[in-house]
Amino acid sequence: MPEVLTPVIPQNITVHLGSPDSNAQNVTVNFVDYIKNVASSEIYPTWPEEALRANIYAIISYALNRIYTEWYPSRGYNFDITNSTAFDQAFVPDREIFENISLIVDDIFNDYVVRQGEIQPLFTQFCNGTTSRCDGLSQWGSVDLARAGLSPYEILQSYYGQDIGIVENAPVADIEESYPGVPLRVGDSGNNVKIIQTELNRIARNYPAIPKIQQENGIFGVDTQNAVQKFQQIFGLSPTGEVDKSTWYRIKQYYVGVKGLSELVSEGVTISEAQIPFSTVLREGSQGIGVKTIQYYLNILAYFNPALTAPPLDSVYGPSTTNAVRIFQQYYGLPVTGIVNTATWNVLNRIYSETVEFLPQGYSGGFAKLYPGYLLSEGMSGENVRDLQSYLSLIGQNLEAVPIIPVTGYFGTQTREAVTAFQNAFGIEPTGAVGAVTWNTIASQYDFLIGNN
Repeated sequence: MPEVLTPVIPQNITVHLGSPDSNAQNVTVNFVDYIKNVASSEIYPTWPEEALRANIYAIISYALNRIYTEWYPSRGYNFDITNSTAFDQAFVPDREIFENISLIVDDIFNDYVVRQGEIQPLFTQFCNGTTSRCDGLSQWGSVDLARAGLSPYEILQSYYGQDIGIVENAPVADIEESYPGVPLRVGDSGNNVKIIQTELNRIARNYPAIPKIQQENGIFGVDTQNAVQKFQQIFGLSPTGEVDKSTWYRIKQYYVGVKGLSELVSEGVTISEAQIPFSTVLREGSQGIGVKTIQYYLNILAYFNPALTAPPLDSVYGPSTTNAVRIFQQYYGLPVTGIVNTATWNVLNRIYSETVEFLPQGYSGGFAKLYPGYLLSEGMSGENVRDLQSYLSLIGQNLEAVPIIPVTGYFGTQTREAVTAFQNAFGIEPTGAVGAVTWNTIASQYDFLIGNN
């Protein structure tokens, strides 16, 4: 079952004490304390509890939507939300917090409103309903509904529709900026690539000059590069075809814009859109090709760096792999958790790629080269594709299941079919793309054949 990127409740939120473009102070406060402050500023503690809870659900969901969509960072601001009621919701530093409001927030701070079948917190617009009106919740109107006997959920349905749901007990975690820290380029793979592909394809519905990415598979191939490059041309960015930080957040900005996440009636991010082909976190007990890839990287790095440890290549994240990861994290100044999260993977992938890139020619320990450090997929070309085809061609001459292919240096349909056939023959997921595990298996088979001829 693919993993779903479900929002988490942040430990902290950064509030700009003024309108977005004002020269005002930013303050970072605990998220729970922020919700208590806003609730104490926006609503009255004497209201019925059902109305208080409905309003607090709306306040929580509004703030989480701003964070989840990166509304302000995608526009170049260094905060999550403002305290200007013309743009967001009220926040008054150091104000008194009402006791009954504080208790309700403690009870429901990690619950939020969604549309059924979606995962993002709903943009729960609200207003007081007397001096200002909007398409969302009326604060004073919620009081009348509570007095009429409606539950908090029924009050929310009255304003946001019958198709809403409440996510309960969402996990609390530190939230880092979404940009992965290094540019994404051809050959990269993973969750961040999948996100960019999904967002670019949605933007392309409004900007048809952007070519469609045929497979939102988390593999940064030539079609993804072409879509990125056209996006950059349209929006005045340097057309490198790589997703650097400015491109990442410009994509975020226009994706949020065309999806209308800031509007009350939002298309929403559906569960299927958020399904991804790679685990976000690998830890002790994990199994599969992702684990074997990490083990392979660590084995190669440990060969050249005796300070590191090589775990067994068994696809099982056991104590030895945990220990090897911990040693790697300590050596490279990462939090020593023994868990491979996005930050650890990015460093591991970068160090591996740099190590392989600067090896002397032929210094691979075998006849075949080491994995080049990036995914090879259809549409790519170059020396590494030519080497791959050479290895597969020899294997095809000795293994009937693998078709013999020409060595052209271009990764076309024939190469993809040969890779898929090889993966099927050797029990690897048949993606048709060549990552570390597939390359290493092809290289081992090639070395075996060369060594026995």
